Amino acid sequence: MRLVTPDRFRTVPCPTYPEIRLALFPGRRVARTIEDFRPQAIHIATEGPLGMAARAHCLKKGYPFTTAYHTRFPEYIHARVPLPLDWLYAVMRWFHGPSSAIMVATQTIEDDLKARGFKPPVRRWSRGVWTDLFRPRDKAFLDGPRPISLFTGRVAVEKNIEAFLKLDIPGTKVVVGDGPQLDDLKRRYPAVRFVGVKEDEELAQYFAAADVFVFPSRTDTFGLVLLEAMASGVPVAAYPVPGPLDVVDRSGAGVLSDDLAAAVRGALAIPPEVCRRHALKYSWEASFDQFEGNLHVFR
Repeated sequence: MRLVTPDRFRTVPCPTYPEIRLALFPGRRVARTIEDFRPQAIHIATEGPLGMAARAHCLKKGYPFTTAYHTRFPEYIHARVPLPLDWLYAVMRWFHGPSSAIMVATQTIEDDLKARGFKPPVRRWSRGVWTDLFRPRDKAFLDGPRPISLFTGRVAVEKNIEAFLKLDIPGTKVVVGDGPQLDDLKRRYPAVRFVGVKEDEELAQYFAAADVFVFPSRTDTFGLVLLEAMASGVPVAAYPVPGPLDVVDRSGAGVLSDDLAAAVRGALAIPPEVCRRHALKYSWEASFDQFEGNLHVFR
């Protein structure tokens, strides 16, 4: 297997989102990489410059390929630029149109793409969680008034973080992550603990030390952090939208409500073992088997 990622290219920061790097003029190099490697299957994981370059070369050469719909890009762009969602979804239909199959994480996203007129077959590719790393631990890692409500992820407008920060709930709010909204939110919510980016072992400690994981996003296609929280024995409070509906709903490991404060209060009563037991259903092995089965092998 060979991965073609932005770190192989000269890049520029994505407008309004500098943490994301966009490859500059990757067409020739992507084409050469594909021809030199002679893959048996090609999967395009992003609609960005690298994905565009791979798509163009595959169409030129007649190579079949699969794509993935990881992120609700139309909603993300619409949150920053006042472009009609219909136009943005038209671009997505154009990009994914020649794909042999579009891989999505949940039934809700599959239904949504079909309703919006996406033509290629839509196939399931669920996510996996590293349950050895994300596991229940000593909650003394975090101090401060309990309960501790945690959010981890990009600190950006599409994550709807202010819906969490504005909640009138007892205890301590903790935000793990970085992004374009960080400085503004730190200034406007001084009582919230913004701790920056955490990774691996330290990130797992933050998850496990929380009492509830609050997921205010309304635009995620899955929300891997939901699994990481539940694997850590931490219940989830979220809106009843795609992602949480597919991962959390009817599991007993979280509460979904349009009243996010009520969801937090309800989630705090959920035992850690219920959360952990549900997360264990999402193994890396099952995720890999789904991915491999969805590929279009042509050599």
